[in-house]
Amino acid sequence: MKAVTYLRPGDPSVLEVTERPLTDPDAGEVRVRLAVSGVNPTDWKSRRTTYGDSVNEPTVPNHDGAGVVDAIGTDVSGFSIDDRVWVTLAGDGRPASGTAQEYTVVPAQRVFALPENADFELGASIGIPAATAHRALTVAEDGPARLHPARSRVERASLRAEPGPSATLRSSWHAGPTPP
Repeated sequence: MKAVTYLRPGDPSVLEVTERPLTDPDAGEVRVRLAVSGVNPTDWKSRRTTYGDSVNEPTVPNHDGAGVVDAIGTDVSGFSIDDRVWVTLAGDGRPASGTAQEYTVVPAQRVFALPENADFELGASIGIPAATAHRALTVAEDGPARLHPARSRVERASLRAEPGPSATLRSSWHAGPTPP
């Protein structure tokens, strides 16, 4: 299978497209055929600086992605072959399991059902971006109380993908009537 890997920290020039063997999932793991790989600041920051760690093996970047279940290890329930799913923290502690490849094998706890009405791009943006947005809305003192429907005028909070050379997710709050 094709995969993007890096062997040393650095800018994007350290990334290489390589061929890697397709591995089977062990007990408690799921293999996902990826349709979309999400890129987050943690992904490029860890490639650039490796957070002080050295790169000891070929590392596949990106933690979030979406696709379909391709193989299921023993001791896994709740998934079937061809289920639509999203994954998060795929590469956390598992350098070969990032989502910048055709398939990834991850612990079943990092795999979640993707509804039929959600596209793979949305699935690949749920994990780290959604957790970040949730923390931004709730970590402040009295955050959860402030967001309670009886106490809040926030009618909609959303994440929106912004296309362009530095594609980002923007979070926004809409208080009162939703703008047209």
